[in-house]
Amino acid sequence: MSDEDADDDTGSESDAGVSSDGAAAVPVGVKLGSTRTVIALPGEHGTENQIIKTLTCMATYEDALTGEEKILYGEEAAREYPDRVEYMLRSGLPEDADRAEMTKTFFEAIIEEHDIPANSGVVYAIPTIDNPTGLENLQNVIENSSIGLDLVESYPESLCGSIPAFGDDLEAIDEIFVAVNMGSTNLEASAYRRGEQLSPFTTGAVTGNEVDRMIANYVEEETQGRVNIDNQTAREYKEEHADFVDFEPFTDIIQQPGGGSHEFTIERSVMDAVNEYLDDAVDELANTFLPELANDYMKVYQLALDRPIAITGGMACIPGIVDEFEERLSAELNRDIDVIAADEPDIAPTIGAQRIAARLVETN
Repeated sequence: MSDEDADDDTGSESDAGVSSDGAAAVPVGVKLGSTRTVIALPGEHGTENQIIKTLTCMATYEDALTGEEKILYGEEAAREYPDRVEYMLRSGLPEDADRAEMTKTFFEAIIEEHDIPANSGVVYAIPTIDNPTGLENLQNVIENSSIGLDLVESYPESLCGSIPAFGDDLEAIDEIFVAVNMGSTNLEASAYRRGEQLSPFTTGAVTGNEVDRMIANYVEEETQGRVNIDNQTAREYKEEHADFVDFEPFTDIIQQPGGGSHEFTIERSVMDAVNEYLDDAVDELANTFLPELANDYMKVYQLALDRPIAITGGMACIPGIVDEFEERLSAELNRDIDVIAADEPDIAPTIGAQRIAARLVETN
């Protein structure tokens, strides 16, 4: 947003961050993720954030009486219209005009339902993906939305996600460290030097979505072909049962064609898949990303490995993965590595973005 636009929306320059009716702009953090969208803003009493979290998907249907097109989004759309629900950001970004338009409709539906104020300063987390068209589409969706009249800024998702891991404020901005985003669509890594992103790395070969596909395949193998599950069910198995500390076999029931049901127990499939994921992630970081970082910024490499590595993203939510990642990466590098994560790594990028927004609104 230009200075002229900001002045038009919020009054004179001396009143930046304050609307024409005197109300302070509300700091809002946004992450439009490939699997889930999370928005953070101050709660009613200003003491704790209100967290809005939903699946990034949408379905349309026709009103049976009026013929009007209606919109459902999130869990409701996935549950009621699994045959035609659209996950518009499966690649991490809105790839084309149609997906950008769907994302815009989805985002506005959330804004309207939760009454997110137009008089707000918005910071949104962006993935590290070399896709200028997709990034521009994402920028247009958020910057042309009905919120963010005070300001709209973007920061790297892995930086935003590291902020809650390092402390209760914005300590990460003053650090030199490595951040790893274990997302559904990509594995991302970057070094940060006092907020400056260095040697950004991304690969689509090691992803949470691939873990879901692996679980589905392994379930079929483990049950000797008697059970076939879709990727959505596999993702639910991963989120509900994967655990590097206390995994326990679990039982499920499927309905069989022609009637009847089949009960089965999963002992290996979930943990085999997530163990392979973690080994592959460590290999990519130790043998591709970190050598590139050392080659480009040797001093930063040395300083960063003396500080904790921050991990974020949906895969970082698996219990015990922080310690397991630390142990495997230390063994691969033959040196002691510290790894940290926020309490809720999947919403950490939004929390970090909201903290940045609060600081920008305060100083704008």
